[in-house]
Amino acid sequence: MAEYEKLRGTDPEFMERWEAFAFDEVVNEPGQQLDDETRYLAILSVLMGCQGIDAYKCMLPESLKAGLTPVMVKEMVYQAVDYLGFGRVYPFLNATNECFSRQGISLPLEGQSTTTMENRLEKGSQAQVDIFGEGMKDFWKGGHMNRWLAANCFGDFYTRTGLDLKQREMITFCFLYAQGGCEPQAISHAQGNIRLGNDAEFLTKVVSQCVPYVGYPRSLNAIQCIKKAAEQ
Repeated sequence: MAEYEKLRGTDPEFMERWEAFAFDEVVNEPGQQLDDETRYLAILSVLMGCQGIDAYKCMLPESLKAGLTPVMVKEMVYQAVDYLGFGRVYPFLNATNECFSRQGISLPLEGQSTTTMENRLEKGSQAQVDIFGEGMKDFWKGGHMNRWLAANCFGDFYTRTGLDLKQREMITFCFLYAQGGCEPQAISHAQGNIRLGNDAEFLTKVVSQCVPYVGYPRSLNAIQCIKKAAEQ
């Protein structure tokens, strides 16, 4: 990967082993492989979660070459705001726009919103039901924070096109486990993933493919969250 050329000169022994692990051993591990689109979407998501902005800048062009569309990338970045906060997402949004500009991708991209300010709460609440079950039907009535979650997090973002619900739940799980300290939420969204068809085996593959970028401690914690979600 051309972005790492400088490190190959300054840190050749390290890069020999890291690149062999990240780009060969992990990618080709039997039973842990993912299609390129899913793998890169997960990698970009964990890099946002762990605040790996420089690595994100390196991996984003590779992700576009591998088949991620600009819309998919932007939808991932937008959704991250609800789980990481705008303060942490802002540099990634700028980095994404800069990368797109260098590649001649015209901005703004085509709009993906499907809700209005009038129906975002209703549509967001339905998305919660679709993901987590009928028990979420009146969740939004439990106070202003629950209402914001339904209208803003789910109504403003989960209802957008560009990524389907399964992809959105996968990247949410990545945002949560990669930032650390969000194990209860990671378990809940692992359950949401499983309900949608992203089973425990699939989520384990996602975590495995992201180990080089987020490290072992948070990856092992994520595996435990997946196991607890599957048990529950």
